[in-house]
Amino acid sequence: MAILERHDTGAIAHLRMNAPERLNALSDAMLEALRSELDRLREDRAIRVVILSGAGKAFCAGHDLKEMQAGRQAEDGGAAYFADLFTRCSAVMRAIRTLPQPVIARPHGIATAAGCQLVASCDMAVAAEGTRFGVNGVNIGLFCSTPMVALSRNIPRKQAFEMLTTGSFIDTARALELGLINRAVPEEVLEAETMALAETVAGKLGSAVRIGKEAFYAQLEMGLDEAYGYTGEVMVRNMLDRDTEEGISAFLEKRPPEWRQ
Repeated sequence: MAILERHDTGAIAHLRMNAPERLNALSDAMLEALRSELDRLREDRAIRVVILSGAGKAFCAGHDLKEMQAGRQAEDGGAAYFADLFTRCSAVMRAIRTLPQPVIARPHGIATAAGCQLVASCDMAVAAEGTRFGVNGVNIGLFCSTPMVALSRNIPRKQAFEMLTTGSFIDTARALELGLINRAVPEEVLEAETMALAETVAGKLGSAVRIGKEAFYAQLEMGLDEAYGYTGEVMVRNMLDRDTEEGISAFLEKRPPEWRQ
């Protein structure tokens, strides 16, 4: 049984973390499987959207604490192992952000610590009502510093800092209010609602969405003048795409576009 399952529905790739007995913890094996599959998806032009979910009763409970404790047994007390672990985990989170295709998280049950980081790292999220989100490491003496990076780029800083320092959970209503998720839906329609969003995005011109995702994150790190200069260049590149020309012509002529991509 694969620790990460993939099946495709047309232009939509479904990735399901499949270690329910460990609440889909980000073990060494899970991180490796995610990174490998993301690398494959990066080169797959047939896929336009990715959905990430978890098997069993939880989306993801964060790092595998038993593996982390075992890592302490090294002569250096685990320093090299921990440095490598957090580097590998950060690489997976960054791979989601830099993936050409939009990634939609589909959390349910709980998404804690690095599991919450995973949700925050995805481009969008549709959650089952009743899902709990937290960066709870502080409760066991481990401040969630790397999850903080994605979380603080998703929600207001004071609310992020409160979550990080109290270790308290928030529910789907609060996650929606803060902007951590896009939608909260009954669990029985979670799959259908996520697919509906994915199909809407997959129906757009793939090259335009790829250009747009890259530009979206790049301009967030820029000052206002630089951002406008950069996005103006992106618009020019987008306008020169043959499929964009076809899309505009089709709109003006009131017909469906005939896109190549």
